[in-house]
Amino acid sequence: MAMGEVRRVKARFVGSLLSKRNVVACGIGYRQVGGARTDELCVIVSVVTKVPREELASGDLVPPLLEGIKTDVQETGVIRALQDRTGKWRPAPGGVSCGHIDITAGTLGCLVSRAGQVYILSNNHVLASSNEGQPRDPILQPGPLDGGTIEDQIATLEEFVPINFGTDPPTCPTATAIADAFNWIAELVDSEHRLQAFREDPEMNRVDAAIARPISAELVEKQILEIGEPQGVREGTLGLRIRKSGRTTGLTSGEITQVDATAQVSYGMGKVAAFTDQLMAGPMSSGGDSGSVVRDENDRVIGLLFAGSSSVTILNRIQNVREALDVNI
Repeated sequence: MAMGEVRRVKARFVGSLLSKRNVVACGIGYRQVGGARTDELCVIVSVVTKVPREELASGDLVPPLLEGIKTDVQETGVIRALQDRTGKWRPAPGGVSCGHIDITAGTLGCLVSRAGQVYILSNNHVLASSNEGQPRDPILQPGPLDGGTIEDQIATLEEFVPINFGTDPPTCPTATAIADAFNWIAELVDSEHRLQAFREDPEMNRVDAAIARPISAELVEKQILEIGEPQGVREGTLGLRIRKSGRTTGLTSGEITQVDATAQVSYGMGKVAAFTDQLMAGPMSSGGDSGSVVRDENDRVIGLLFAGSSSVTILNRIQNVREALDVNI
């Protein structure tokens, strides 16, 4: 079929097609059969969601043929103007700016559920200010760095998995007594320096994760900006093609380059945490993308993005996140 003939038919019927319920676009492209592209030109009719024929009025049905030209109905979701991810979104999808009231900004990952309640999933350092947060602290969208104020609160901190930075409060009375003695001497000589005892804790982390409870279900949505709703979970494997939607770098893609990775992650102010059983990918993120969920090409979630550099991106395995917080995607 010649392109000119398909153009003529599309131009004649575009008005009536766009008037049908659920239709959001109409164009010319190659017909798909079973998810695979063919070489047959057709009129593509884009709909928000595919609806069974019996649930549509006769006037809303898309004809299979238009003057001998085949049509192909394809689901695209709602088509929105590509707003700034650092702006205010209501309802808020995954992939946009959010954060604890005391941080800069990170990314709203996705919605998860536990015991019938829906929560926002992101990182500890995004929703809980790296262990500093308290239950019911305000979560803002957009995050404070992007202009969010208490007026932009969409959730409250529910729970976080504490990050182990390798040191804990001392439990040894001898070490505490020695530190106190040296500090008493420092006071006597007007020194401004003090000693603090701490307990070394070599246990490694597996996740940097937290959840927040939306103030109202209407303030959030299941969709993740530009990539739609998650379709379950799967294990991340070497060479797996992946993509994420984040506050700073938007929609990016890459592949898993390492599994069972162990890494030392800097959180600033001299705080370093060791993580084990991580997934590593190439450069597909930047500061502010923390909290993004990472998916395969079939939209199954494989990890929670939390760290990276100019050449790598590090993800918590989603199985570890689900287990630690007892949530379902």
